Amino acid sequence: MAFEGLSDKISAAFRKIRSKGKLSEQDVKEAMREVRLALLEADVNYKVAKDFTRQCSERCIGENIMESLTPAQMVIKIVKEELTNLMGGEAARLNFASNPPTVIMMCGLQGSGKTTHSAKLAKMLKSKGHRPLIVACDVYRPAAISQLKIVGEQAGVGVFEMGNDKPEKIAKEAIRHAKDHGNDIVIVDTAGRLHIDEQMMDELKRLKSDIQPNEILLVIDAMLGQDAVNVAKTFNEALEIDGVIITKLDGDTRGGAALSVRAVTGKPIKFAGTGEKLDDLEEFFPDRMASRILGMGDVMSLIEKAEQSIDEKKAKELEKKLKHNEFDLNDLVDQFQQIKKMGPLKQVLGMIPGLGSQIKDVDIDDRQLVRIESIIYSMTPAEREDPNLFNASRKKRVAMGAGVKVEDVNRLLKQYEQMKKMFKQFGKSPKRKKKRR
Repeated sequence: MAFEGLSDKISAAFRKIRSKGKLSEQDVKEAMREVRLALLEADVNYKVAKDFTRQCSERCIGENIMESLTPAQMVIKIVKEELTNLMGGEAARLNFASNPPTVIMMCGLQGSGKTTHSAKLAKMLKSKGHRPLIVACDVYRPAAISQLKIVGEQAGVGVFEMGNDKPEKIAKEAIRHAKDHGNDIVIVDTAGRLHIDEQMMDELKRLKSDIQPNEILLVIDAMLGQDAVNVAKTFNEALEIDGVIITKLDGDTRGGAALSVRAVTGKPIKFAGTGEKLDDLEEFFPDRMASRILGMGDVMSLIEKAEQSIDEKKAKELEKKLKHNEFDLNDLVDQFQQIKKMGPLKQVLGMIPGLGSQIKDVDIDDRQLVRIESIIYSMTPAEREDPNLFNASRKKRVAMGAGVKVEDVNRLLKQYEQMKKMFKQFGKSPKRKKKRR
């Protein structure tokens, strides 16, 4: 994740004060100095980092230590609260029109991910019961319209285009089309440039004036670092944006833009792109992101991912099978597929409190799941239902079919047996003791 380096450095700063029963003013100042350095290394704006640590220091030194917390826990609590406030406090929602359609105008530099995130946002809104329409208003970049059609089709959302006509005319026609065809949300994908120029801004201003969008979202690449803040400031001054979508928060970047944008522009981050797939878009919750940065995990986001990914019907069927000790290899491969829907395994495990810091140096390869799936799919239906059928020749056949060694097949079967034993123990109900007469 983008904040992995920042999280490690802040955790190291707090580790030094955790062992102390009582904190002096000097201890707090030293810890905040290390936090400030960590923020600067993560590409957080200098003024933002300085103001943040000053505010934390003032609160830590002036705050009465709560009886239920150690001094170090109190400092961490204050830093979490201030970090949450820095990123906006509460989650910001989209502004929906009282009379549909709601018009959302996407803007940003070329290569920031506007087109892909237009489709991601459309897919997210569709999953919530809306009927979005994406509009192709990037008439300059070669193949931009074709790209939008492809991602729109993948998202299961309609795309409105009129070739290389004027963007203002296309957008107006699209809104009329949406009204006639029952689309309650119109997402306008605008043109970008490699850098901010007057021509691009003038076009966006005209477009804003003509279509009067309910929401203007700026798409910013987290890899821009300090430049992201300057980009956000310039777009906000020209268009008065309503919010920001930060992309590539899954990458190996310093990610300081996410911490600086809100403080510099006053506009909230509403969504975060966390991967390349169209499902990899999250609503941005400042308190949850603060927890992730401080290595506290993010249980709520993990629960939401599970709710979205796990098939309720299959979960009930599995529960029934486990109770009757009927768990087979078909069920095992089903569970792997459900887990894969939740995203990269390391990212999912990192949301579990206390586990993120332990697995940061562990190489978790998602291809291991694919390898296990290929072994199971190389088995016959009868073998999947009853692994007791396996003998040496069957194992050899499966290994050849999956392109693995016989040892890999043996390892999987052993792990399956261990899981089955464990589930059997969980399923046992305590026996009632007979009363003595």
